[in-house]
Amino acid sequence: MKIVSMRNYPVCILIFLAVFLGFFPNHAISQGRSKIITIGFYNLENLFDTIDDPATDDQEFTPSGSGKWDSERYKVKLEHLAEAISLIGSDSVKGGPVIIGLAEVENKQVVEDLISTAPLRNMGYKVVHYDSPDKRGIDVALIYKASFFKLTGSKAIPLKINGKLDFFTRDILEVSGTLKGQPLVIFVNHWPSRSKGEKESSQLRNAAADLCRSTVDSIQKQQPEAGIIIMGDLNDDPINESLMDHLKTVTQSGNLKKEDLYNPMWMLFKEGIGSLPYKGKWNLFDQIIVSSSLVEKNKKKYSFYKAGVMKSQMLLEQEGQYAGYPFRSYAGSNYLGGYSDHLPAFIYLVRNQK
Repeated sequence: MKIVSMRNYPVCILIFLAVFLGFFPNHAISQGRSKIITIGFYNLENLFDTIDDPATDDQEFTPSGSGKWDSERYKVKLEHLAEAISLIGSDSVKGGPVIIGLAEVENKQVVEDLISTAPLRNMGYKVVHYDSPDKRGIDVALIYKASFFKLTGSKAIPLKINGKLDFFTRDILEVSGTLKGQPLVIFVNHWPSRSKGEKESSQLRNAAADLCRSTVDSIQKQQPEAGIIIMGDLNDDPINESLMDHLKTVTQSGNLKKEDLYNPMWMLFKEGIGSLPYKGKWNLFDQIIVSSSLVEKNKKKYSFYKAGVMKSQMLLEQEGQYAGYPFRSYAGSNYLGGYSDHLPAFIYLVRNQK
């Protein structure tokens, strides 16, 4: 078979092939004309320390608990999660995400332990965390590279349900700052679960979506130029009413209004891509949603490029009944020594350098 050198083709044909095969964006990046960064979200599945906190229901994750959670297992968990986080978005960008939201962390110290574990320890991550009233003691948090993102403020927004005084769940974490000078507000969410049934618990997630939406509306009025990113384990798919009717997301990126929130995960879900399986079906609970101000193409600002779910082989079971499913730390009370029952979600933002 004769091999034809690419040097024999006219430049116009090479450019056409690059665009057609999807290589052009990465080619532009490699030539220094664009800067691309990764922003991610990862539910870490019960990142607990080994110490019993009398204020929360964390006994399972202690050396004497049912999970026999000891220092060695905690160390393995940290090493696995640090490795996974460092590789999020690495198909197009090396060096780990610039910003990543986290769910199911017990306290600030476990997040500090995480970013102090190789290969994250040399990446310059800082932590934003607040203790939430969740009965199990699991919170959301955010880590960010201070060299890219300058923190200007943060707060925890509690979710309260009228008539349910005994209802306690994770707060919504709001983090404000600038991304290389560009105003950015990030919301990290972990909405109420479906443990009591999808329909029976839907009102709780609808309430979380309403709270998030009303907060976003206020920010858009005060800071119309700010980019907004909503991320989290929403315990609903992109097509559910909490996303479509309460958070009021839109599913197409064209002709957006200023107040619109674009959900690129909707198309991934339609294509059968998910972040966690249940009874043989993949759900896409882990989502990242962006404001219209981040979809608009502006040479001087970072804007949305594309979204994805990290489905690396190391994060998946390789054999047996659950081959292809997330490789988690436990299956029931059986210790597996894996990563998480969720896969990380991510988006790329891109900015023209010239």
